[in-house]
Amino acid sequence: MRPPHAHVSRMEASAGSEGRAFRGHRRLASWRRLSYGLYLEDGQPYALVDQLRAWSLVLPARAAFTHLTAAEVRGWWLPQTIPHPVFAALRQGDPFPHRAGLYVSRHPSRVPSERVSNVRLTTPPETMLAAARDLGVLDLVLMGDSALRLGHCTIDELVETAAQRRRGAPMLRRIIGLLDKRSESPWESVMRVLHLAADIPIEPQHEVLDHWGRFVARGDLWIVGTNRLHEFDGGVHREPDIQRRDLTRDRRLIEANWQRFGFTKAQLMNEGASIIASTDRLLGRSWDPERLRRWNALIANSMFGRPGRARALCHWRSAR
Repeated sequence: MRPPHAHVSRMEASAGSEGRAFRGHRRLASWRRLSYGLYLEDGQPYALVDQLRAWSLVLPARAAFTHLTAAEVRGWWLPQTIPHPVFAALRQGDPFPHRAGLYVSRHPSRVPSERVSNVRLTTPPETMLAAARDLGVLDLVLMGDSALRLGHCTIDELVETAAQRRRGAPMLRRIIGLLDKRSESPWESVMRVLHLAADIPIEPQHEVLDHWGRFVARGDLWIVGTNRLHEFDGGVHREPDIQRRDLTRDRRLIEANWQRFGFTKAQLMNEGASIIASTDRLLGRSWDPERLRRWNALIANSMFGRPGRARALCHWRSAR
């Protein structure tokens, strides 16, 4: 028997296997509206995959979630969070659902996909290609480093995908040479790109040895040819146990005649000039403003910069 005051459409048969998603119309307080004619059972927190299973009720069976949506499900590092729609890829000719909050890209043929957590996602290289249509170099390096680190794809697979004549392919080709699976955090990736933009020779995850060849420390970035390490310092490094280990490590580096320079998020974003100038002095080279200009342009054209965010949001809103 239907509960009182509930209007249930004939689409109720499309409800998800777990009964937490519903396509149709309900007026009960126990259901939360996700979009027009699409509801989630209310009263408990939902993971992204729960929402995507609900969105699957209004999409063709072979549709795949892509772009930032697929990257988040896979657990990749993401650029600075901004409001964005749910991204899905469809083949041209498939029924086109019009729903607020859903961004659909259509393709001449089905894009490569696979099932993850019981939802269909585009493959990792295809996800990177989709994101390259809208995001900047910094954003894509974070995602690409994470995908490589997790073993979700290889450089060769990215090269193969980037060789296609499709939107996003030129940007994907541009960033492949900047990727490095050795990165251990998103802000370490950001720091590495700063150094590459400024033509600073670096080696990630460098092992420092003392005069007797004994291991001292492993640093985020070694300025090649010097005795200096550049590292990212996140908030976790101020926790008592970690701070105690860091201080012990710093003393070992000093005893081995090495310098350690730590940088925060704010310094990487706002103090690029001082970081580059200090390293120029270390390397014995003169100041070149072009190096700073390249770094500032990368920030501006990414989700970390206002122009990059505005461009992406404008595109997504106009398409919707």
